[in-house]
Amino acid sequence: MGIKKRNKVSAAFSMSSLTDIIFLLLIFFMLTSSLVAPNGLNLKLPGTSKTKVVTTSKMDKIRMMRNGDYYLNGKSITLDMMESVLASKARKASPKLDVILAPDKDTPVEYVVAVMDIVMRLNINGIYSAEE
Repeated sequence: MGIKKRNKVSAAFSMSSLTDIIFLLLIFFMLTSSLVAPNGLNLKLPGTSKTKVVTTSKMDKIRMMRNGDYYLNGKSITLDMMESVLASKARKASPKLDVILAPDKDTPVEYVVAVMDIVMRLNINGIYSAEE
């Protein structure tokens, strides 16, 4: 009577296939992260080579307070009224209308973006920011 040897199946895991998968995932994430477009505001910042003297006397000043109040040239105004007033001024302006955005120090970004949205929708030429 012969004793049979049992063939034990090795429980070891092959690491070579795991490294292949890791490298494929690394390449996939590197390629897809470079193709994703960032979601943000499309701001055109001024260049350093061209300087232009801006006279603020003819510009309309929009102040935004931290509690959500808006002021156009020192007068209290709502967002809807501001849009209609700026639209009528933009139609009457000779080349294009320029405005000064002056948010308060602690103004939430939502209030500033709401005004910027109105200004960009009306195709107003210059948006300048002022700190006080």
